[in-house]
Amino acid sequence: MSVRRLCAFAAQAGDLDLRFTPAPSALEGMAGHRQVQSRRGAGYEPELSLSCSFEGLRVRGRADGFDPQALRLEEIKTCRGPVESIKPNQRALHRAQARVYAAMLCEARQLPSLRVAVVYFDLATESETLLEEEFDAATLREQFQAMARIYLQWARAQAQRGRNLKQALGTLPFPRPAFRAGQRELSRRIYQAGAARRCLLAQAPTGIGKTLASLYPLLKAKAGHRIDRVFFLTAKTPGRTVALEALRELQDKGAHDLRVLEIEARESACRHPEAACHGESCPLARGFYDRLPAAREAASAVRLLDRARLARIAGEHQLCPYFLAQEMAHWCDVVVADYNYYFHPSAFLYVLAQEEQWQAALLVDEAHNLLERARGMYSAVLPESSFARARGMVPAAAVRALQLLRLQWDRAEASCGPDALLDQLPEELDSAIRDASGCLAEHFNAHPQLAKGPLQDLFFEILQCARLAESFDTHSVLDFSPAPDGTRQIALRNLIPATFLRPRFAAARSAVCFSGTLSPFEFYRDTLGLPPDTAMVDIASPFSARQLQVKLARNLSTRLQDRPQTLAQLVRLIATQFAQRPGNYLAFFSSFEYMEMAADELGRRHPGIATWRQTRGGAPGERAAFLERFQPGGHGIGFAVLGGVFGEGVDLPGDRLVGAFVATLGLPQHDALNERMRQRMDERFGDGYAYTYLYPGIRKVVQAGGRVIRSESDEGVLWLLDQRFARPEVARLLPAWWELAAERA
Repeated sequence: MSVRRLCAFAAQAGDLDLRFTPAPSALEGMAGHRQVQSRRGAGYEPELSLSCSFEGLRVRGRADGFDPQALRLEEIKTCRGPVESIKPNQRALHRAQARVYAAMLCEARQLPSLRVAVVYFDLATESETLLEEEFDAATLREQFQAMARIYLQWARAQAQRGRNLKQALGTLPFPRPAFRAGQRELSRRIYQAGAARRCLLAQAPTGIGKTLASLYPLLKAKAGHRIDRVFFLTAKTPGRTVALEALRELQDKGAHDLRVLEIEARESACRHPEAACHGESCPLARGFYDRLPAAREAASAVRLLDRARLARIAGEHQLCPYFLAQEMAHWCDVVVADYNYYFHPSAFLYVLAQEEQWQAALLVDEAHNLLERARGMYSAVLPESSFARARGMVPAAAVRALQLLRLQWDRAEASCGPDALLDQLPEELDSAIRDASGCLAEHFNAHPQLAKGPLQDLFFEILQCARLAESFDTHSVLDFSPAPDGTRQIALRNLIPATFLRPRFAAARSAVCFSGTLSPFEFYRDTLGLPPDTAMVDIASPFSARQLQVKLARNLSTRLQDRPQTLAQLVRLIATQFAQRPGNYLAFFSSFEYMEMAADELGRRHPGIATWRQTRGGAPGERAAFLERFQPGGHGIGFAVLGGVFGEGVDLPGDRLVGAFVATLGLPQHDALNERMRQRMDERFGDGYAYTYLYPGIRKVVQAGGRVIRSESDEGVLWLLDQRFARPEVARLLPAWWELAAERA
C-alpha cells in the first residue's frame, strides 16, 4: 500500500474539518514542489522512491526530497496563506507521512538518525515554512511499525474475506429459478464486456429484470477477472432501491461475504444541517477521526450498508453518516450511488478509484438520463440575485474585484446578439471571474469561521464559473438569457458533455450503460463520449403486439400553431377511447400550458370523466397523491407533462393503468440555445437536428408509452396523437414490437 493510505488509515486523529481552504491545483502543486527542490544545494535528492516491508505488508512511496548534507528528509506541501490556516488533522497527517518516509530512508541507507521536516510552500508569497523534528532510527522504526500493526490487523481480515468472496462468486448461481426472456442474453453480453475490458450500450425492455441481469454477471466476472470494485450508478433514488434489493438477493443466494454500500446525498444524510462541517460547529465532526476506527469495525460486520444501517451505526458512534460512508467506500465491493459520485467534476468515487488504482467496472442505470445530468454537472450559473443577497458582507479586499466582474459581465452581455449567447468567453470576463474567485478565496482562507451564508454561496458560484472557464471550448456556450423568474444571470452552459465524460469512461475497466430507451446507439455513444469500439446490444422485448394496441391519429396536428384548432378533436378522441374502455389512463403533453388547455377542455365537454393533473414543481407528497389515484379497477385520466416525473420510473401494473395518450413528438423547444446546440451537434456529428431535437423527443415518447405494459400479463392501448408519428424517420425510432394502426381522429 502507499504511504499516504497507511497514514490516512492509522494516523488520522482529531476533528473532521471541511471549512474551505483554497487548495492549489495539481499543476500548481507540482510546480511548487519543483520550485522548492530547485532552491536546494548540490547533492539534494528529489523524488526518492522508497519501500519497506513489515510482517507481510509492503509500503511504497515517493519522498519529496533528501538533503544529505543536513541529513534532512523533506515532505513538501503547497498551500495558500499562512501555515496556521492549514487544518490540524491535515498537519498531523503530513507529519506522519514525513516520519514514515524517514523510517524507510533510515532502513534503506542504514542511517542512525534523521531530521524530518514538513516544508509548507505558500504559492502566493513563494515563501517556505519549515517544521523540523529530529528522530533516531529506532524511534522512527517503532512509529512506522505501530502504524503497520494497526493496518495489518484490519487488512488480514479483509484479505480473508476477499478470498472467501472470490470462491463464493465463482460458484454463485443465478438467484431466480430461471432467466426471464432476454435476461440471459443481457447477462452474457455484460459478462463479456467486463471480461474483455469493453464498454457496452445495452437497450433492454422494462420488465426483464435489467438490474439483476447486470449485477450478477459482473460479480461472476469479478471472480475470474481482475475487477476490484463495481459501481452501480443511478439517476434517481428508486434505482438505488432496486439495486440494493437485487444485491441482497445475491448475498442470500451465496455471496455472503459480498459487502455493499449505498451512498446517499450529503444533504439527505446530514443530521445537523444548521451546522458547518467542522468540530467547532458540528458535534458529529468533533473528534470524528478518534471515533472512526470503532465505527469502521462495526460497519465492516454489516454486509449491506444501506443508508438506514449506516445512519444507525453512525448514530451509535456519534459520527457523520455521510463521511462514514465515504470511509467505507474503501472497503466495499459494490457501491450504489448517484451519477454525480463518478461523473461530476469533483466526483468522490472517480477520485478514489484513481488514488487506489482500482480496476472499477461501471453499471450506469437508465443511462438515457446521463446526457442531461452531465450537461448540468459541467455547467455553471451565476445569478445577479446572489450579489444582492451578499451585499454588505463583501470584504474590502474583494469589493473592487466584484465590481470589475459586474462591469465585464455588462460589457460581454452588451456584445452578444439578440440570442443572448456568446461562442467565446471574453478574455476580460475570464480574468475578472478568476480575480473575484481568488479574492474571495483569500478572504475565506483567512476567516474560515465565516463559512456558510450568502457570501459563501456567491463565492462557490463564482468558483464554479472559474473552474469551468479553464476548459471553455466548442462544447459549451456563454448564455445571458434571464432566469425562469426573469432576473439576470450569466451561465456557462455545456452542450456536449462527451469531452468531460470520455476520460471517466476511459478510466474504468469496463462500463455498461443500459436502459429501456437507448436508441439510436450512436447518439448516446457520441454525446456521452464512449469509445468508438463500444459494443451494442438490443434485447428483444418479451412483450408482443397483441398486448399493446398502438393507434396513430393520422389526421391530427399538435404543432404549436395548430393546437387551438385541433383541441376539440383531440379531446373527442380521448373521451371516445375512455368510453370504449373505461379505466385509468395517463395523458402526456409537451408543456404545462398545453396540458391545462386539454384538461380544461375535457372538463367542459365531458364533466363526468374524473381527471387529475400534475402540478408545477410538485412536492413529493403531491407526486404520491397523483399516483395514488391509479387504483385497481379505477376510472379516470391523469394529465402529465411528457418527460416529467410521471413519464418514466412509474410502475402501474395490471388495470391500475390501461392506456396512455401522447400528444406531440416531445421535441425540445426551438429556442436560441437549442439552435446553437443543433449547430454544434451538426459540426461534430453531422446530424444536428436529430441529435438535438428528434432523438431526445422520441425517447420521451417511448418512455411514456412504456408505462402501459409492465409485465407479460398486462394489456392496454397507446394513442400517438400527432400525424408526424407516421413519418419514416420517426416510426423507425419506435420499439420494433409496436405495430402502428393509423386511424382518423
